[in-house]
Amino acid sequence: MKAYFCDQFVLPLPLGHRFPMQKYKLLRDQIALFFPLIELTQAPEASDGQLALVHTVDYIEAVVKGQLSAQQQKEIGFPWSEAMVERSRRSVGATVAACQTALNEGIAGNLAGGTHHAYSNKGSGFCVFNDVAVASRMIQILWARQNKSIHSPAFKVAIIDLDVHQGDGTAAIFKNDDSVWTLSIHGATNFPFQKQQSSQDVALADGCDDKPYCLALKQALVELEHNFKADFVIYVAGADPLKTDRLGKLSLSPEGLQTRDKIVFEWAYERRLPLAFCMAGGYSHSIADTVNAQKNTFEMALFYWQKWQERRRSEATSA
Repeated sequence: MKAYFCDQFVLPLPLGHRFPMQKYKLLRDQIALFFPLIELTQAPEASDGQLALVHTVDYIEAVVKGQLSAQQQKEIGFPWSEAMVERSRRSVGATVAACQTALNEGIAGNLAGGTHHAYSNKGSGFCVFNDVAVASRMIQILWARQNKSIHSPAFKVAIIDLDVHQGDGTAAIFKNDDSVWTLSIHGATNFPFQKQQSSQDVALADGCDDKPYCLALKQALVELEHNFKADFVIYVAGADPLKTDRLGKLSLSPEGLQTRDKIVFEWAYERRLPLAFCMAGGYSHSIADTVNAQKNTFEMALFYWQKWQERRRSEATSA
């Protein structure tokens, strides 16, 4: 299974900054140690043209040229630097690459990404560019090219966003787009405090734990399937619903979070839907809790990637 990383591009954050930048390198180390079947590949850089599929030219230029205002940088949560630009491009490029790979292999992942608070014209909540939105557009374009027709019915992408914070930027970008379904299951009282309207929102009360969370997820997937016939899935697998998360307000156990992952991967596998996934948020008091939860996501992804390969071999043999 292929997975894309960009942790070598580190933001020079002020001392005491609450964003746990080191989690990305720690996760890659864990994957390299425990999962030899996962092929770790440096993320490519998203181009201006790719970013412009969802972001305004003015905003892209402001980020790239270091012309963001102090207020814009405050809303993003990072001070501008060349490293911020490079890492933001790579984080988008990783999800784009994961989508392209998943289309052919069933499942692929991004060790970062999930930057779902970025709008078309601004960044927010530690998100500069919206990797999920750009990747959705890119996979639609790739599919159209492979089918040699831009007049075919739209390739439909379902975004299953299970970060504890609503994917407000993604929801706003695709608000009037019938080819993309945005499902967000998030904390009702958590950031962003002014929510956007996703295709499907499930707002959970503070303290929600494993059983009601997984039940809400299963019910949401039934509703998604009833209303939208997806061709592809992008899964935003935030680790911040964990009980130990500083910014989460929910109470999932590590086992509950892995059950959540299993529900999503199995749902997509049973419906033969290729799936690309990204990590999104994770802010536990102990960074090891976040890294272990994300490692568990990759373990579950690898299990279903192997099932994809077994199914393909079986079908090739019987053909």
